[in-house]
Amino acid sequence: MKNISLAHGGGGEEMNELLGEIFKIFNNDILNAANDAAILGNLALSTDSFVLNPIFLDDEINIGKLCVCGSINDVLMVGAKPKYLSLAFILEEGFEIEKLNKILQSIQKECSKAGVLVVCGDTKVVPKGKGDEIYINTTALGEILDKKETKNIKAGLSVLVSGDIGRHGASVLIQRNHLEANIKSDCKILNEEVLELLENNVKVVAMRDATRGGLSAVLNEWAKQSGNDFLIFEEKIIIQDEVLGLCELFGYEAYELANEGTFVLCVEKEDEKKALEILRKYNKNANIIGEVLEEKASRVILQNYFGAKRFLETPKGELLPRIC
Repeated sequence: MKNISLAHGGGGEEMNELLGEIFKIFNNDILNAANDAAILGNLALSTDSFVLNPIFLDDEINIGKLCVCGSINDVLMVGAKPKYLSLAFILEEGFEIEKLNKILQSIQKECSKAGVLVVCGDTKVVPKGKGDEIYINTTALGEILDKKETKNIKAGLSVLVSGDIGRHGASVLIQRNHLEANIKSDCKILNEEVLELLENNVKVVAMRDATRGGLSAVLNEWAKQSGNDFLIFEEKIIIQDEVLGLCELFGYEAYELANEGTFVLCVEKEDEKKALEILRKYNKNANIIGEVLEEKASRVILQNYFGAKRFLETPKGELLPRIC
């Protein structure tokens, strides 16, 4: 590896290589746990940078809403309640104040929904042509309620997804190519459904939001970390017809498209129906999609309606850059 490519930020195989080969300099147990947020005693900490292009997807969803949802959701995924958020902006000279105000209003609206306070921040301005309108960095801090870690994944668990997949990546693709389609990003804070799962003592073992690299990236990361095979039933995964059509048009795999308001969870089998009932209050497309197998080959096996099987590989190559 001599140079950084766009693929290194895509959430797939190249990004995993970058983290494993270059960033291994920061080797420590907390980082190596590879959870969505660092677990620091009774606190959870997560940091993210956002380079969404275009910065406005529609009247509701923009880089401001995205940056709050992204960081808060990562903290939720380890069983923590988000409390505080830091914000850092890199603004390009000439960026319109009207746009900035819209983004700040979105940030405040989402923070208010989640009961999260913005408590510190930073702003830098770069010369025109040296940036791309606006980049945002966030750090979220939360209090652990019921710790969830990927290291606890084991055979016999049920795998669920909280909704249909691929809509965020598809919505970015539509905007960049000036297309018209009935697809809206799933971008949202997941605090209500996650906290309800925790409050009802559902036996959730691990959670991960399916952002860059989509469902495929999450399942393959879990398979590698646990060593177990995962069996996933293709017909149980809901994908909007328009998303499938867009994937066919541009040659994308829906399982690899990013989501920003959909998460994957491993649950004790005895509680799978209880978990599903809660998830479907928030998204009717939530479903039980598979199980963790005894076999120790770190594979994700996708089985179709007719029983035929294929491997669902880790995403490779330059996926859809700058989707978050």
